Amino acid sequence: MKLYPTIGLETHAELMTESKLFCSCSARFGGGENEHCCIGCSGFPGALPALNKKALELIVRAGFSFNCEIARFTKWERKNYFYPDLPAAYQVSQMERPVCAGGFLEINVSGEKKTIRLNRIHLEEDAGKLTHEGNRSFADYNRTGVPLIEIVTEPDFHSADEVVAYVEKLRQILQYADICDGKMEQGSLRCDVNISLATIENTQAGKLGVRTEIKNLNSIKAIGRAIQAETERQTDIIESGGTVVQQTLRFNDANGEITPMRNKENAHDYRYFPDPDIPPVVLTEEELKSFKAALPELPEVRMSRYTAEFGLSPNDAAIILGDKNVSDFYDDTVKIYNSPKTLAGFIIVELLRRVNLGEANMKSLSFTADDFAELQRFVDEGKVNRDIRKDILRDMLESGKSPVQICDEKNLWIKEDAGAVEAVIDKIMAANPAAVEQYKNGEIKVFGFLMGQANKELKGSAAPATVKNMLEQKLKKA
Repeated sequence: MKLYPTIGLETHAELMTESKLFCSCSARFGGGENEHCCIGCSGFPGALPALNKKALELIVRAGFSFNCEIARFTKWERKNYFYPDLPAAYQVSQMERPVCAGGFLEINVSGEKKTIRLNRIHLEEDAGKLTHEGNRSFADYNRTGVPLIEIVTEPDFHSADEVVAYVEKLRQILQYADICDGKMEQGSLRCDVNISLATIENTQAGKLGVRTEIKNLNSIKAIGRAIQAETERQTDIIESGGTVVQQTLRFNDANGEITPMRNKENAHDYRYFPDPDIPPVVLTEEELKSFKAALPELPEVRMSRYTAEFGLSPNDAAIILGDKNVSDFYDDTVKIYNSPKTLAGFIIVELLRRVNLGEANMKSLSFTADDFAELQRFVDEGKVNRDIRKDILRDMLESGKSPVQICDEKNLWIKEDAGAVEAVIDKIMAANPAAVEQYKNGEIKVFGFLMGQANKELKGSAAPATVKNMLEQKLKKA
């Protein structure tokens, strides 16, 4: 009996706001324990909430980004449960009237496109964080009240690869839209995965198996591994004649084990009721238009611009789009020097290589887009030898100096001094008579060796074409 997984996803994305959802405390990550807290987000009785308008704008922006229907009327409920990370013993969330309904996201898995339907996107406050030492637990409420959106899909996934492709694209869109920074290692993007198994025939008939939920997965790798582990666990239970229990589960990323946390709750277990302290919100058409106008350029639009307008290959465009910091930097360089193909190549071949080696960080480069574009322009105009471009870039990373300063200090400008070039070539040929004789006997490949020796001696002070032409002439006469 072959079992077929059906998977749904709930993604929690913390919004990029300065303050929390219902108070003025900082929403910044980190800080000392309970440093970003007040009587409101700490759950003291009598404290009244005040809605963060920026958070409302960002969830509307998310709705536009994911093709949702935006509600003109929205309200909040209290989701009641008792747990130490929730000081008020309830979470302000949305049940009946979420800001965003429906929507979809298209993914590509192994060359095949698939549309993932969204059920809703709602706005709620985050809970705190618990840490455990031995038999003691500590509650840090800095994160309590930080605004987040929950993006809920329909059960449209049937493999871990589909889920991973969805999360990667979702994260990219959230980052480009300036909704969430997507730092999964800091918990600003977390996923809950719902999984059930059934035969293909039952799945197609809508008869799904018992659903379990794996909570708080905070890396792309962990999501894929957790789905695989839970699929195997449920398969073993069913094939051995057992019954899968509806549970909330925890995935241990260190050892790959699935362990139960508690029985899976249903909506009625939370006793949702309207929050009496937060009035409903009515969004006007003017507000929606202004929110949509403020939406930054999304990845698919940039991809179209890079390929159609700039002439980049889809592969090169995808590499640059893979990191918003890289894409923003690239756009800045093109505005300064209109040579999009050469700049893209320079970024992909040299700058990203330095990033991958840990020698550079796109968020804190020691030089500006102006400096980078200027270096490429010097190469294209024949003022700097292309072969030493990477050395100048390394110097820019290490010293923070501009290309002009580096070329001036190290005498790297190309000088069309025919006499100097001729003298160097004569020196190289005299030092390598065997190579010269090989070339004369038809072994053309040694030309590259002699050319390399000449360029090394000249240290980029002559254009490669000049060196090549003079070396050819000298070898013909030798």
